[in-house]
Amino acid sequence: MATLLRSLKQSTVVVADTGDFEGMKRFTPTDATTNPSLILKAVQLPAYDSLLGQTIARTRHLSLEQTVDHLLVAFGVEILKIVPGRVSTEVDARLSFDSNATVERAKTLIDLYAKQGIDRSRVLIKIAATWEGIQAAEVLQKEGIACNLTLLFNLAQAVACADAKVTLISPFVGRIYDWHKQQAGNTWDEQANAGANDPGVQSVATIYAYFKAHGINTEIMGASFRNVGQILALAGCDLLTISPELLDTLDKTPGDVEPRLDTRFAQAHAPAPLELYEPRFRFLLNEDAMANDKLAQGIRAFVADARKLDSLLQAAREN
Repeated sequence: MATLLRSLKQSTVVVADTGDFEGMKRFTPTDATTNPSLILKAVQLPAYDSLLGQTIARTRHLSLEQTVDHLLVAFGVEILKIVPGRVSTEVDARLSFDSNATVERAKTLIDLYAKQGIDRSRVLIKIAATWEGIQAAEVLQKEGIACNLTLLFNLAQAVACADAKVTLISPFVGRIYDWHKQQAGNTWDEQANAGANDPGVQSVATIYAYFKAHGINTEIMGASFRNVGQILALAGCDLLTISPELLDTLDKTPGDVEPRLDTRFAQAHAPAPLELYEPRFRFLLNEDAMANDKLAQGIRAFVADARKLDSLLQAAREN
């Protein structure tokens, strides 16, 4: 019997959005994505005590920053034993406004993967879609290091990434939905804003239409889902990165998924070409209260979890 997950895989590459590589096995995703929050959550599970202990043991002589990078790569290497495709590993969010530092940290991660025998073609360096992050990605892409631009909430960010020839972008759905729902308060109508009418779904669909209609090769990976309806409304998108909880729901639900995003959709809904340069980018981001708020909030949240991960590793090093 067909399930929603199996059917979805016919039109979209399914990616596991987790650092829990043991838990992702049964969903057979093609790729996997991680971030500081997911790694922090995973590393506290008993199943990963050994991985944590081994990383601490071999990096005691290194700085805490280097230990963190070794841990991120250790998780990535294990994930790549499960998925046939790529893993996304994120640069420290505290570098989101420093292009040069982002480039150097990304190269460090790639070098660590190489020492583990992992070819760079299987790694996406994940960077926040600030102006500085996008410029760093452009440098990395020219050097053959593929990037995944995250915390992406509007078309201006997406187009800037396309201009930088970024390999993949992760436009968010759920966080956009959260913002609009909070703004509406008691007037929010869940049914009227579901599926294709969901503001987060509409944002990703607009980016999809723009990219496909204008011949942009950058891959689009919808991210940050709150419910199955959001996922099904974006069937046909290049990739969708989905939490284990929602993967489980899709895997247990019988049914067929009809792709919504395709060439015809793109031609019918594509916005006009957008010319971007730094002042224009910053103005358009500032004009979009939702995107501006969620980008800043997302960076702060990732930084908070990065600091928690630092503390956890420091305590482990001292034991």
